[in-house]
Amino acid sequence: MRSDDWYLTEDVHDFHARAGDFLRSRPGLHTMQLTVIEKYRANGVPAHGAEAPVFGRLEREGEVHAGFYQRGPAGLLSLTSVTREQADALADHLAGVGHPVPGVSGDHDASTAFAEAWQKRTGAEPMVTTRLHLYRLGTLTPPEPFPEGRGRLVGERDREQLIRFCREFCVDVGEQASIDLIDAGSWDDSRFGDRHFTFWETLDGTPVSMAASTSIVGGMVRVDPVYTPAHLRGRGYAAAVTVEASRAALTAGATDVVLFTDPGNPTSNALYQRLGYVLLTNFTVYAFKSTSPEAEAD
Repeated sequence: MRSDDWYLTEDVHDFHARAGDFLRSRPGLHTMQLTVIEKYRANGVPAHGAEAPVFGRLEREGEVHAGFYQRGPAGLLSLTSVTREQADALADHLAGVGHPVPGVSGDHDASTAFAEAWQKRTGAEPMVTTRLHLYRLGTLTPPEPFPEGRGRLVGERDREQLIRFCREFCVDVGEQASIDLIDAGSWDDSRFGDRHFTFWETLDGTPVSMAASTSIVGGMVRVDPVYTPAHLRGRGYAAAVTVEASRAALTAGATDVVLFTDPGNPTSNALYQRLGYVLLTNFTVYAFKSTSPEAEAD
């Protein structure tokens, strides 16, 4: 595997034209790449500077075998599945052109292979920052009994409540960057700006839980996030709103409905399994410690 089999571009449309079929070939596993690329295609990308994204594909004889995106030099490398040889070639290529990589995210084997290759090439020490389970919906199995109430799509009149729920969710999980965007009034630029939302509400019309989902891309929809305020948990609302969002995705034609969970939360993992979600793979996120100039030049 040659390092020059990896091609980099800042042109999202060129990347999509060349790598789109590959990404759609495994839509569940490529959920992050598919949704982010689609958002860039729809909304445009910063042309230059610190926020300009970079896209990469591994292509040999006209066939794409792997890919990644990176939201600017400060962003994580979001990588599809790769072999160790492919990861080594990518690390060689990026290090060779002086491309900064502060961290990597992907399925466990892929991100670990790249982290080890990057450390070997640059001396940067990888540290695990996040572990995730990725589930794919098998047969949707609504809970019995359902809690009292109903699910409904969120409309413009719900904006204030929706923003409050999303901000509370970000506080719960420590997503400070999203909190900053919401507080600055930059809703469309936040990770919630392109989502479709469902509320579960009680019989008197009070929203008590929410679920968001991405638009269909390559037959795939990701449910993300699901949130119930702490004082309302344990009443079945999260299960009900997840079922509503999942059913809506299937009705809209999705073939792959996926969601991420925290492996350290046995309650949510058990819940999604009861609803029919099956473990697809495990994700691991690594951050790289800064290296000395000598290590960078090694």
